[in-house]
Amino acid sequence: MAGYNTSSTRPQPRLDADNRAFWTGGANGELLIHRCADCGGYVHPPRPVCRHCLSDKVAPSAVPGTGVVDTFTVNHQKWFPAMEVPFVIARVALDGAPGVYLTTNIVGCPVDAVDIGDKVRVTFEQHGEVWLPLFEKVDA
Repeated sequence: MAGYNTSSTRPQPRLDADNRAFWTGGANGELLIHRCADCGGYVHPPRPVCRHCLSDKVAPSAVPGTGVVDTFTVNHQKWFPAMEVPFVIARVALDGAPGVYLTTNIVGCPVDAVDIGDKVRVTFEQHGEVWLPLFEKVDA
């Protein structure tokens, strides 16, 4: 896969100047999403220009790390030899970052325990210098 390191059980992103803060913020327990200093809008995936106002004054900003499962699917395909299946691929609407959705995995519970509307919080899985933001369910 272009742009990914596939030497582990999950594809790993290649870090660059735009995405480094997002992929390494977990080292400090922070979920960092780019935010525009001019309009206040959040920008994800990270890029050097605001998608709302085209300002170049975007920088990583910590968000609460909580959200809600917007939609999900259960994957049964073993994409890499060491990958464990089945697993949940979910789209999480982030609290505190309007309009930002992360495609991620829900971990720490059986796949049949996940539902749309579940409240979740970020947890990080380290792979070298990359900290993957995954989510686990929280009690309501």
